[in-house]
Amino acid sequence: MSSSSTVDLSHHLSNEAKLRLPNPMKEIWRLARRKPNMVSLANGDPHSSLYPIKGLQFEVASLEEEDPVAAWRTAGPSAPSQILKSSRDDPCILPVQTAFQYTTGAGLVEAQQALTELANFYHNPPDHVVTLTLGNGDAVTKCFRLLGNPGDHFLADEFTFSALANAAVPQGIRWVPLKIDEGGLIPEELERTMADWNEERGPRPHVLYTVPCGQNPPGSTLTVERRKKIYELAQRFDLVIIEDDPYYFLQYTSPASSDGAEARALSPSFVSIDVDGRVLRVDSFSKIIAPGMRLGWITSSAFFHAHLVTYTDSATQHPHAFGQIFITELLGPAGWSVKGFDKWVRSLRNEYQRRRDLFLSLFEKEVGPTGLARAGTPEAGMFVWARINVERHPRFRRDTGAAGARTNCRQLMVELFEKCLDGGLVVMPASVFALTLDPKYNDAENPIEDRFNYFRLTFAGTEEAMREGLAILGLSLREFFEQK
Repeated sequence: MSSSSTVDLSHHLSNEAKLRLPNPMKEIWRLARRKPNMVSLANGDPHSSLYPIKGLQFEVASLEEEDPVAAWRTAGPSAPSQILKSSRDDPCILPVQTAFQYTTGAGLVEAQQALTELANFYHNPPDHVVTLTLGNGDAVTKCFRLLGNPGDHFLADEFTFSALANAAVPQGIRWVPLKIDEGGLIPEELERTMADWNEERGPRPHVLYTVPCGQNPPGSTLTVERRKKIYELAQRFDLVIIEDDPYYFLQYTSPASSDGAEARALSPSFVSIDVDGRVLRVDSFSKIIAPGMRLGWITSSAFFHAHLVTYTDSATQHPHAFGQIFITELLGPAGWSVKGFDKWVRSLRNEYQRRRDLFLSLFEKEVGPTGLARAGTPEAGMFVWARINVERHPRFRRDTGAAGARTNCRQLMVELFEKCLDGGLVVMPASVFALTLDPKYNDAENPIEDRFNYFRLTFAGTEEAMREGLAILGLSLREFFEQK
């Protein structure tokens, strides 16, 4: 990794993080690793000879085909595959007797090394360290606990994944929404919010939470120029960036035919330009392997890494051995390797881009002729952010003198949502992604309730679901907009 001049960011730590003490037994084990073949009378691990597991095998897709995802998806039982092994007795990278022992909150060394190689391949982050997690939910909430005190203000897109944003609320963290457009977070909005902050509101925000690729729900992806500007603003206003990027590998702007070096052509991450150590990048296998993996990693400065490990050692402990074995062997020379992993995700990107394009063509066929909705084209992820032209409804009202919501957009969208349900279609309304706000931070001139006229629609399902669902949506729109 290239070098950086990390700045002192200790003032960003929460009181909880400052008060957390290292697990003393874990500290002993760190000391014990200084010398090989130490004799131990200290540990409380069951002896590995008593583990009722001799070995594990995982049958995974083979990468022999030019388009491995298509081959895996269409060939059924005859799809080419390969075996990953972890054994007690046979050679492998991560033997079961090692994997199933207690380890530190950072994860097993072998798994850390595999994910460090992966992070270097795609991001080459300067002087950053990998910490294993139980997936993005675990990682992001740990970052919230690491950085947030009751009464602190965090920044985020005004529409964001509510399950994670809501996790910060019981901590007493207050969300400050930033307006977005089709390109995602608007740097000028971030600058205005920080420059005009009134200290009477409370502490100035010191954390920015963002999903830069395929933001959920709008599907937007930040341009290189916006990323650089946002990072410069983070330096100027002393912000820590939580870069939650589960859709990084599902970007649809890079040529699909290039080789492994194409990894460098993906949108540069915030962590790849992080010379200060102010980015905590969160990655996951949920969208590219399977959500039940419950395994991911945080890439951060050594300073934040140490505090994350201290927290994990006294809380969730390290991730499960099954996932660490799987990913270590998958990325190893007997598995896919990092370059093979890159081949898989490029092929996966092709598949999701095909589904996206099919979805958009079906949308134009079933919904477009109504003139009552339009779909944005996502550059990453698996969602389409469909704008409903609610202002065309005969019962739409606008009150220019109102305080708070100035239209009845919210109510009409509730009715349309229920209309879709009655027709047999489930969609995600924009309202469920709106940040939970302190009323005094709402924009009285442009309240978010007046921008609830969106549905989040997915193209991750079957072609049949897309065809049937969009036909129902088109019919529901026609019937709803005919109501007086």
